[in-house]
Amino acid sequence: MIVVVDYHMGNIGSVLNMFRRLNVPVERSDDPTVVGRATALVLPGVGAFDHGMENLKRLGLIEVLNERVVQQQTPVLGICLGMQLLSRRSEEGQLPGLGWIAGETVRLRFDPQTTGLRIPHMGWNDVRPRPGDSLISTQERSPRFYFVHSYHFICDREEDVLATCHYGYDFACAVRRGHITGVQFHPEKSHRYGMALLRNFAIEVGAC
Repeated sequence: MIVVVDYHMGNIGSVLNMFRRLNVPVERSDDPTVVGRATALVLPGVGAFDHGMENLKRLGLIEVLNERVVQQQTPVLGICLGMQLLSRRSEEGQLPGLGWIAGETVRLRFDPQTTGLRIPHMGWNDVRPRPGDSLISTQERSPRFYFVHSYHFICDREEDVLATCHYGYDFACAVRRGHITGVQFHPEKSHRYGMALLRNFAIEVGAC
């Protein structure tokens, strides 16, 4: 069973609805016992880094998540803020992140007046998966996903970058280290592209 971790950050309903449209068994929970039984996890989220970590701690979820993901290697997919929480820290806050993938979360760095681009990065954009990727790649040449963010992940190891996007400059919009994956964009808002990604994730973890 895929469990969507409900740490009270963002619209989890859209993620659940997308999985249900795919006929993938899924459950949402903020209960550490339920999270501890998951065969795969999704960590979504919208909002501030410290608020996300505070909620995970308040709900007693950090310990069980570390046990499941780090020790038992349960597959996990972080979405938007959920991806940023995979890093060890963020410029947005003071609290340490989960630290499951070596890297830091930093603010988009370009001059909006010079580039004509706005921060936050909001809307559809092309995503370039690395060769051999089985999660994001589709039969279409240029998969497009929906973004809403002002911060992005910088990996310590180039091999952990799963896909890149260009907005002001190239940045990692998806990361992967073994069974741990994160995407900065919102697959649950990305129509057929997002549906394909979540289907691929469900297939990878044996949920469909």
